[in-house]
Amino acid sequence: MILSEDTASWAATRSGPTILGVGTSTPDSSYSQKDLLDLYGIQDERIRSVFLNSAIDRRFLNVPPYGDDGRPTMETQGELLAKHKARGTEMGARALQSCLKRIGAAVSDIGYLVCVTSTGLLTPGFSAHLIRELGIPTDCGRLDIVGMGCNAGLNALNATTGWASANPGKIALMVCIEVCSAAYVFDGTMRTSVVNSLFGDGSAAIAVSRDTERPGPQVLKYASRIVPDAVDAMRYDWDDEQGKFSFYLDRDVPYVVGAHAEGVITNLLRGTGLRRSEIAHWLVHSGGKKVIDSVSVNLGLTRHDVRHTTDVLRDYGNLSSGSFLFSYEQLLREGATRPGDYGVLMTMGPGSTLESALVRY
Repeated sequence: MILSEDTASWAATRSGPTILGVGTSTPDSSYSQKDLLDLYGIQDERIRSVFLNSAIDRRFLNVPPYGDDGRPTMETQGELLAKHKARGTEMGARALQSCLKRIGAAVSDIGYLVCVTSTGLLTPGFSAHLIRELGIPTDCGRLDIVGMGCNAGLNALNATTGWASANPGKIALMVCIEVCSAAYVFDGTMRTSVVNSLFGDGSAAIAVSRDTERPGPQVLKYASRIVPDAVDAMRYDWDDEQGKFSFYLDRDVPYVVGAHAEGVITNLLRGTGLRRSEIAHWLVHSGGKKVIDSVSVNLGLTRHDVRHTTDVLRDYGNLSSGSFLFSYEQLLREGATRPGDYGVLMTMGPGSTLESALVRY
C-alpha cells in the first residue's frame, strides 16, 4: 500500500504501547442452537426462528445441572452469581496463562492487571481472585471494570495502555471475563429469548508494554462516542417479576449503532492523514448479525473486512467485552498482517456507546 505524504509523516513520528500477545478460553461444553432449543424443550416457532436465524452455529456455555425432568434447572440469582464467580475465575485464569505462555512471560512479570466483566457483581473483583489463584505479585497494580457491557474491552484497553505508557518496560495485562450464562432469564418472552439466543461464555486476555524491543502492533489512538438518547436501548438491570438481573436489547440497537459508526471512525482518523480505505484490518465487535451488517453498510466494509467478526459470532456467539480479542486472535492465526499495516478495533455497547482504537502492525 502506498501512503500519502501526510500519512507517512504521521506514521513516522507517532508511536504507542505494543500489543505483545493475546490468549482466550471458553467452557469445555459447546452447544448448537438446535441443541439448546431441544435441551430446554422450546417449541414456540417464533423463538425457534430467532435462534436458528442468528448466524450463530455454536456457543460455549455453562449450562446448569439437569433436574428430574431432564431439563436444565432454573437457577436463582444467588446461584447465578456463584457461577459467575467460579466459572469466571477459572476461565480468566486460563486466558491469562495462555496469553503469558504465548509471549514467553510469567505471572511474576505482570505489573498491572485490569479485569473486565458485565455478567455479575463481585467484590472484591476478579483481579483479587486471579492474584490469589495464580500467584500474581501482590504489589501488582489493578483495576476492575464492572458493568460497562460489550464496549468495555476497549475502555479497559485504554486504561491498560495508559499505564504501560507511564511504566516503560513493564507488562500490563487486561482480562475480559464474561459468563453470559450467569446473566440469563428464562421467562418465555421474545425479549429474553433474543438475549438467550445470542450470548456465549468466554474470556480473553491481552498483554501490552511500552517496550521498543518487543515485536507487535502499536496502539496509536482511541476515539469514543456515546449516544445519551439511546441510554436505555441496551441495559442490564433488575427484573422485579423474575427476581433476577435481566439484559434488555431494543430492536433498534443495530440501527443506532450503525448510524453513529461513521462519526466515531471519522474522529479516530482525524489528524492522522489516514483514509478509511487505507485501513487494512477491521476487528469489529461480534454484536449480532444485524449489528455487524449495519456497521458494515455505514462504514462501507466488505464481508472480507469483517470475516473475523462474523466467524467469531458463528463459532462463539456474542462474547460481550472480549469478542474483539477473539477476532484479533483469529487475525494473528491467519498471518495476514504486514509491517506498516493499519487496523481499527471497534466495540459497541450500553450507553449507547461506540469505542474504537487505531493500531499499526
